[in-house]
Amino acid sequence: MPVIRVELFAGRTREQKRAFTKAVTEAFVSTCGGTPQSVQVIFQDVAKDDWGVAGHLASDTAPSKAVDCVYSIEGKGPPIFLVHGIGARRQGWAGLVEHLKSNFQCISYDLRGHGDSPKSEGSFGLDELVADLEALRAKLGIERAHVIGHSLGGMIGPAYARAYPQRVLSLGLLSTAAFRTADDSAKVQGVVATMEQNGIPQTLDTLADRWFTDKFMKEQPARIAARKHQVVETDPKVFLNVFHIYAQTEMAPWLHEVKVPCLVLTGELDGGCNPRLNRQIADTLPDSELVILDGLKHAILIEGPDRVAPHVLRFLRAHS
Repeated sequence: MPVIRVELFAGRTREQKRAFTKAVTEAFVSTCGGTPQSVQVIFQDVAKDDWGVAGHLASDTAPSKAVDCVYSIEGKGPPIFLVHGIGARRQGWAGLVEHLKSNFQCISYDLRGHGDSPKSEGSFGLDELVADLEALRAKLGIERAHVIGHSLGGMIGPAYARAYPQRVLSLGLLSTAAFRTADDSAKVQGVVATMEQNGIPQTLDTLADRWFTDKFMKEQPARIAARKHQVVETDPKVFLNVFHIYAQTEMAPWLHEVKVPCLVLTGELDGGCNPRLNRQIADTLPDSELVILDGLKHAILIEGPDRVAPHVLRFLRAHS
């Protein structure tokens, strides 16, 4: 019997848990097959105070030390840290960097366990990913910088700005999520459960369908294959670890504390980081602007960097 373990903030009512059980079971069955009766959902209450910066995975191990992440630097000007998402690489920013490097110093890096960066021992959470970014900033001797993150990177950036507000000039939150409903959470938890049940390679087509439009997949099969290859090359434990962080992080309780100027941008057709969620993100941030790119799904840096770039450039120039 498949078992889905779900962490929820303590205090959820029995009715809320019933509704969540129904939603996550339906999402699992629709993806993996079987019947609702064959799925067991187990809840674990988590106190909000235990989440720290938010999204910290439950673990019996001590918090990890910062990892010395591998990075690349292109261009000159005000510095920008570029933070990629799940199973991606620093090279995924290349399309955007081409537009930025004439005016900005673009610092892209591989998250721990991704690309050329070393893995850490045991599981890690959002706190550790924030610590990695701060260690890189300190290593490079940069006092303040812009921070732009995509997907999971769009959660690392705000968490970093919350922890180190004196180090951040502005934030870019690209294709990220907060204010998920029970149904939203069930869907993303269903994807994680599918990967744990069937394996990551067997779920690649589901991921690609979430990330790319049908037109792009038909016209650019080599680029789709390259993105899938990145996922398969990532250690499965690391990939599931960061996917859990992405699925479990909820920025809603603290997002209002992030005071720096923020650009919130997502694709119109992005199912997991949809315009509804991003409108709530923009409405909650004290100083923000919202951009919705029509016709795009999640992989905006691969499918539409030329459409992302003008908005990012305009925003950065206004806040440099």
